[in-house]
Amino acid sequence: MKSVKELLSSEKPQQDITVAGWVRTIRELKNIYFVELNDGSTVKNIQIVFDNDAISNEEVSKLTTGSSIKVSGDLVESPAPLQKFEIKPKKLQIYCINDAEKYPLQKKNHSFEFLRTIAHLRPRTNTFGSVFRVRSTFAYAIHNFFFNEGFFYIHTPIITTSDCEGAGQMFQVTTLNLEEIARSGKLDYSEDFFNKKAFLTVSGQLEVENFAQSLSRVYTFGPTFRAENSNTTRHLSEFWMIEPEMAFFELEDNMDLAEKFIKQTLTFTMNKHPDEFEFFDKWIEKGLLSRLDNVLNSPFERITYTEAIEILNKSGKKFQYPVFWGIDMQSEHERYLTEEYFKKPIFVTDYPKEIKAFYMKRNEDGKTVRAMDLLVPKIGEIIGGSQREDNLENLLTNIKEKNLNEEDYWWYIDLRKYGSVPHSGFGLGFERAIQFITGMTNIRDVIPFFRAPGWAEF
Repeated sequence: MKSVKELLSSEKPQQDITVAGWVRTIRELKNIYFVELNDGSTVKNIQIVFDNDAISNEEVSKLTTGSSIKVSGDLVESPAPLQKFEIKPKKLQIYCINDAEKYPLQKKNHSFEFLRTIAHLRPRTNTFGSVFRVRSTFAYAIHNFFFNEGFFYIHTPIITTSDCEGAGQMFQVTTLNLEEIARSGKLDYSEDFFNKKAFLTVSGQLEVENFAQSLSRVYTFGPTFRAENSNTTRHLSEFWMIEPEMAFFELEDNMDLAEKFIKQTLTFTMNKHPDEFEFFDKWIEKGLLSRLDNVLNSPFERITYTEAIEILNKSGKKFQYPVFWGIDMQSEHERYLTEEYFKKPIFVTDYPKEIKAFYMKRNEDGKTVRAMDLLVPKIGEIIGGSQREDNLENLLTNIKEKNLNEEDYWWYIDLRKYGSVPHSGFGLGFERAIQFITGMTNIRDVIPFFRAPGWAEF
């Protein structure tokens, strides 16, 4: 059996081929039926022309949008100007006929909001089929990149007892009988499954740092969870993170790797899916290909947080959120820097220590940390990273200042006692990266089944 993508990529006609898929459209003209078939291998359809030579019109006329079929026949040159080949069928096998009145995807133009309510069917549309093909290839490109760079893939735990970010917005995991606790008013975590509070992880970073201290270059790529009550187009309750950690890397090395990582994985993915990216450029974001070409062909700018604040203050632009040294920059600030001022991706470094996590290495000024965020046009922050604090006394000070429980991080502290070395790492939100490269505006539309406040269907 051949895929639609294989057949459309053929260099010459073929005899006795078989293809299976779902009917996208069917039209009849003078007793000839033209069926557009798609099997998910590409955004493009292949046309099957039923002219009554081998298959009766009565059988073909049963077909409706979304019906599943298998066709055997010959791949022949097409007289139509927009397609090189079409199929002249010899045999038709019908798997399932859709009820044309009830099939939710009868219309050609459904809103993305509606399609989120039928997430189990939306991959059959051109947009979402393209998104998830690109998502799959981009994931492969990430693993391929790290393999070629000498990294080892580490599976970090999904259930954890420590909060990497220190924000406390975590989903708790428990086997305690909550109804009984509500009645009795007694809560004893020593009786819980892990004998203490446990949560779904917000990041695998702290755990993968353990392995960087022995294997030097490691990364984790897995699901993470945030119990943040946010309904924006940029937040999910369940999402995927790529987090590399590198021993003997300082902040500059970290930025070099992040830039190389973005450019190589994006190039690989675009080369594998030219049809999908042309589709995105035409229907999702006009100018997408130009924007991505600019990312690939421009050296990423590097500025300090202090310089960024100065640029924003001198811009003359009125922002919704006031600009002053010490703020956690908002999306509007990040997008001004990338879209209007520099017109390309930028690294912003050396943030105030008060707005960054406890594990980031302090600068000598005592006010800032060796953090770096990669900001890109359209999205804003896409990568966040830092040089990690490798000094034991400084780390203990950071933990105390952030009002964290030192006992929860005993093993992380141990790393600073036994052979500690300079090391760095970063995190890439996978879904935000997919938004960035496809032009999709809502993060709920780049993950197969989204999880958000009040929503956990499918």
